[in-house]
Amino acid sequence: MDQTSNIEPTEKTAGSPSSSKIKRESPWTNLFFNIVIPVIVLSKFSSEDKLGPINGLLLAIAFPLTFGLYELVKKKTWNFISILGLISVLLTGGLALLELDGLWYASKEALVPAVIGLTLLFSKKAQDFILRTMFLNPQIIPVARIEELLDSAEKKLHYQQMVKGSLIWIVISFGVSTVLNFALAFAIVKSPAGTEQFNTEVAKMTALSFPVIALPSTAVLMFALWKLFGGIKKLTGVDLFDEMTRSRQ
Repeated sequence: MDQTSNIEPTEKTAGSPSSSKIKRESPWTNLFFNIVIPVIVLSKFSSEDKLGPINGLLLAIAFPLTFGLYELVKKKTWNFISILGLISVLLTGGLALLELDGLWYASKEALVPAVIGLTLLFSKKAQDFILRTMFLNPQIIPVARIEELLDSAEKKLHYQQMVKGSLIWIVISFGVSTVLNFALAFAIVKSPAGTEQFNTEVAKMTALSFPVIALPSTAVLMFALWKLFGGIKKLTGVDLFDEMTRSRQ
């Protein structure tokens, strides 16, 4: 990770939490398009007497692909992570057409979180993007006020150290996701791509990905958030959890 002494994770913006609120997509919409529909298509409509293995898989990945493109066009946010997610979906289709085995699928599943984690280790731009998006978003929390309250060199240094620690935990969360993605895919997906059995196994993995992969990775991120916000409260007296709650009202 970049060894910088002046980490600046935020940018001051004209908008304030009260005047510039983010329109958020429902998490249920995301879950529906990325997990529920693909699982139903793969498990119920991919048999030879229905859509067939290839057409079933292509239809299943069309839903997260279309949803991802819609989000990118609607929000006009063509960021690195979103693009990687779309590439991952396209690779799934490529694996099916090439009829590769489960090891390739497991490697593909581990690729995206691994690339994100490695990028965060070495790219200051990626670090700043993740911090502004996930932890220190000026449209959700009063970043400018927090920075003004860092009224001594000691407080600023402590703040920079906390931010750096949060980045390390974020990288760890992507490392956890990488290992769990590969392990789950390797354990479940055994059949060659392009077969009905492959689609059934992918459906099972997709259904299990939330409790087995997303929850542990999210737990690591929540721990990082708790440590950072707790440290900021000690330094400045600002309770960011309360600020986030008010910004959603």
